[in-house]
Amino acid sequence: MLTRRDVMAGTAVLMTAAAQAAAPSPFVRVDGWQLRLGGRGYRFAGSNLWYGAYLGSPGALGHRDRLKRELDSLKRLGVGNLRLLASGEDSPLNNSLKPAIHGPKPPYNEALLQGLDFTLAEMGRRGMKAVLFLNNFWEWSGGMVTYQAWSNGGHFINLGDPAHPWPEFADFSAQFYESPKAIALYEEYVSAIVGRTNTVTGKLYRDDPAIMAWQLANEPRPGGTASKAPFAAFYAWIARSADLIKKLDPNHLVSSGNEGVMGCLESTDCVLKAGAAKNIDYITFHMWPQNWSWIDAANLDASYASGEAKCRAYIETHIKLAQTLGKPLVLEEFGFPREGNGNGPEIATTHRDRFYAMVYQMVEASARAKGPLVGSNFWAWGGQGRALHPDYVMQPGDTSYVGDPPQEPQGRNSVFDSDASTIAIIRKHAAVLKRV
Repeated sequence: MLTRRDVMAGTAVLMTAAAQAAAPSPFVRVDGWQLRLGGRGYRFAGSNLWYGAYLGSPGALGHRDRLKRELDSLKRLGVGNLRLLASGEDSPLNNSLKPAIHGPKPPYNEALLQGLDFTLAEMGRRGMKAVLFLNNFWEWSGGMVTYQAWSNGGHFINLGDPAHPWPEFADFSAQFYESPKAIALYEEYVSAIVGRTNTVTGKLYRDDPAIMAWQLANEPRPGGTASKAPFAAFYAWIARSADLIKKLDPNHLVSSGNEGVMGCLESTDCVLKAGAAKNIDYITFHMWPQNWSWIDAANLDASYASGEAKCRAYIETHIKLAQTLGKPLVLEEFGFPREGNGNGPEIATTHRDRFYAMVYQMVEASARAKGPLVGSNFWAWGGQGRALHPDYVMQPGDTSYVGDPPQEPQGRNSVFDSDASTIAIIRKHAAVLKRV
C-alpha cells in the first residue's frame, strides 16, 4: 500500500529528473543556422590566440602570469571566444614553430600540452570558449606537408622556395588528402588530443565546456591549381575526420577551418560541398584583403574604398552560402595592416579601425536579422607582446608571442594592448552583441 510519503518521494524523483532533463547544456549547440548556449542564442566577439599552449607552458617557453593577464584583458573587452593552436608538427620546413607540440609518434611534447591544459582551465574560469585547430595547410606549425615528409621518405617543399614557385607548395600540401599513411598519423594524434584528460582540471577534454569546437585544420584547401586539386579526396577527408571526432567526442562542435571561397580555388560549389558533411556543424571563412591584393598596404588612402567593397561582397557571399547549407557561419580570421604597412605598436591604425568597424557592423546586422553570421575572431591578439628584433622576424626560442605566426613580420596583424582606438571598437562591438 502506497503511503503519502511514498507518493511524495516519487514525485520528488520525477521532478528532479524533469529538472535535469530541462537543464541547459553547458556546451555550445547548433539550432538551425544559430548557435545556442545555456538555452540562449550565442553570438560572440572573438580573437585568435594561437600561442595559448606556448604561453601557458610550465617550461621555458611559457609565461603563465602573462597568459592570465591577457585573458583578463580580453574578458574585460567582452572577447569571450578564442581560437587556439592544438597541434604543431616537428617539421623540417623553414619558418615552422620550434619546439613543436608533437612528432610522428608518441610521446608528445607534454610541456606544451600542459600549456594547452592550463589555457583551457583559465578560460573555463572566465567563462570563455575555445576553438582548437588540429592541423595546418601552411608551414608555420608544421602541418600537412610535415605529415607527408614523415610518411614519404622525407620529401617536402618549402613555401617561398624559388625552385618551387606558387602554387607548387599548395598543390604539394593538398596531396595529404590522398596519403593513407599521412592521414593515419594525423588521426592518431587527433585521437590522443581529443581523448586527453586535462592535467589541471582533471576533466576529459570531451567533457570540458571551455571548448566550443574542434577544427580539422587551419585553412585546409583542396590545392593550388584547380586542374590538379584532389577535390574528391578533400571532401572525403573532411567527412572522415569530422566523423572520427564526433565518435570520440559527441559533446563539442566540429568545423573544417576552411577560408571559404578564396580557400576553395574561388569556387562556391567547393565551399558548399565541403560544408555539407554531416558532422560539420558550422561554416567558417577568413578574410585577408592585403594577402589577396584587394588593397595596397603602401597606399591605403587610394585603395581602401575598393578593398572594403570587395570585403563586403565577400561577407555577403558567405552569408548566402550558409543560408543555403542551413548552418551557422563564423568569420574566424580577418586582419588589416597598419598605416604604411608598419609592424610596430607606435604605427597608426586609422584604416584598420575603419575595416574592423565595417566587419563588426555586418556581424551586428546579421545578429539583428537573426542571420547565420554568428561571430568573428580577429587576427590576432598581441596584447603585451612585442617584437624582439629590429627586423620584426621571429627567431627560434623567441617567447614574445605577438599574434603573428613565425613566417610573418611580428606585429603585422597584431592588436596590441596599446592600440586604444582599435580596442575601443572591439569593446563597443562586444557590448552590442550582448544586447542583441
